[in-house]
Amino acid sequence: MSATARATLCALACAGAAWIAAAAPSQAGADDGDRAEVRVAGVCGRASSARLRLRSHDGRIRADLSVRTPKAGVWRVTVLHERRIARRARVRATRARGGFEFRALLPDYVGPDAVRVRAVAPRGESCSAAAVLPGS
Repeated sequence: MSATARATLCALACAGAAWIAAAAPSQAGADDGDRAEVRVAGVCGRASSARLRLRSHDGRIRADLSVRTPKAGVWRVTVLHERRIARRARVRATRARGGFEFRALLPDYVGPDAVRVRAVAPRGESCSAAAVLPGS
């Protein structure tokens, strides 16, 4: 293999690795003894933004969803834990607070736990976030 072909192949591999890293959701994790924590940014339409924080402690997972939106209204929130509906709720977003925050307590299963949260606004705008909390 020539040096030019080797350099081209290396450049393509580096570009592919950078693309995969940029496409993957960013997760910031911390581990304080028996507590594990993961934070991810959600994906929203229009002018809203979302963040999901998962924290495990004493056999439970606390899922905190924070949605920032300029519009008021009642959002429908669905929490999936290991691909099963764990919680459904309606949450009121107000202009004064700039959105809403929602908390759900889930059981902490053995091994990694996958949690996905979706919130849908009255006029169809949606936000979703997903994270995997490492297992013990």
